[in-house]
Amino acid sequence: MTLNLDLVGQEWDSGERSWTSTDTILYALGVGAGADDPQTELAFTTENSHAVTQQVLPTFAVLLPSNGDGPVLGDFEMAQVLHAEQSVTLHGSLPSAGTARTTSRVVGFYDKAPNALITIESSSVEAGSGRLLAELRSTIFVRGEGGFGGNRGSACPWSLPERLPDHTMSYRTRSDQALLYRLSGDRNPLHSDPWLAARAGFERPILHGLCTYGFTGRALLHAVCDSDPAAFAAMSARFAAPVRPGQELTVVIWDEGETCYFQTRVGDTVVLDRGVFSRRTV
Repeated sequence: MTLNLDLVGQEWDSGERSWTSTDTILYALGVGAGADDPQTELAFTTENSHAVTQQVLPTFAVLLPSNGDGPVLGDFEMAQVLHAEQSVTLHGSLPSAGTARTTSRVVGFYDKAPNALITIESSSVEAGSGRLLAELRSTIFVRGEGGFGGNRGSACPWSLPERLPDHTMSYRTRSDQALLYRLSGDRNPLHSDPWLAARAGFERPILHGLCTYGFTGRALLHAVCDSDPAAFAAMSARFAAPVRPGQELTVVIWDEGETCYFQTRVGDTVVLDRGVFSRRTV
């Protein structure tokens, strides 16, 4: 099996993605909005509540790249692939319905022998106006594809403040959370098919990493942005351990002003690590 290393620096059109208010509501439900109390997040879970204007969870931006054709990164199997890191930078609140056009490029293939990392950056603009909506950076982990003699890459320095967190938010996921989240477009059978999950080394299907990411984004939005999507500037994190649907996620946040640091945990296990969040003054 090989990686298509010649793709580094290549840019391609990731197509257009259109969405409706139903799509943004479905995404909100897929990342737990309203699950604890259906009356607490109506701005994100309804479009016609009295005196409530519909808003969009900022992490919906991870769905803006369409599922259209892109270059083949290599001939590895789906069971070898895990999401490793994700960052999103917002350039304002997302509309509850619209169309985005996205371009993407491969930043690099990194040799973590015996495994490999592939990093892709995307930029999404509003179709028609050309207004920049969001910039995304995704890294995938590919088992067994390292050892090709490439650059190992580097990580930005990161450490938690040596004090107690300023905010702790806990959300229990549903036992069918992955089945609900996949309706937003990520149909990877690793999260629904017991056969494929077993081939990947899991006892049962695991939760989408981006679902955990969305739960965490909700916690940050409510804890440090006063629930205002316009104040949500950027979020990045590394996926550290799988989550099983039904487990409780605890997001711990250290507020350092415009920047916050965070982790998401299941019990004592860190499942989302090296979290950095930027807040925008509105």
